[in-house]
Amino acid sequence: MDRIIGIDYGKKRVGVAVSDPLGIFASALETVPSANIIEYLKTYTQNNKVERFVVGYPMNLNGKPAECAQYVDIFLKHLAKHFPNIPVSLEDERFTSQIAMKAMIAGGVKKMDRREKGAVDKVSAAIILQSYLDKGRF
Repeated sequence: MDRIIGIDYGKKRVGVAVSDPLGIFASALETVPSANIIEYLKTYTQNNKVERFVVGYPMNLNGKPAECAQYVDIFLKHLAKHFPNIPVSLEDERFTSQIAMKAMIAGGVKKMDRREKGAVDKVSAAIILQSYLDKGRF
């Protein structure tokens, strides 16, 4: 089975996660500078079969897009342009950074390692992807 890629897009960094071949588990993969994410995904998709991208979408508590959603919208246009044959699903990313931090603490990650923001980004991407996988929508 092909892989599903989870993406936590940010203006500076992008967290990337990947599913296992059966689409059951999400694993943190990488943190990539935002300026390099399309090239990173091109390289990844050349070496691996990807059936879908799942992108975290920032929402407010009232269910409307957050102000920073405009940056994700721009990224989504680039994604569609460069990967027209790979479908994209959006997943609510509310609270994923806080959940990622708690998961890292529970997992015994040292305080100095948790301060590295890239670690939180890729764990957030894994949480976004796992949320999607748990719903069984693919």
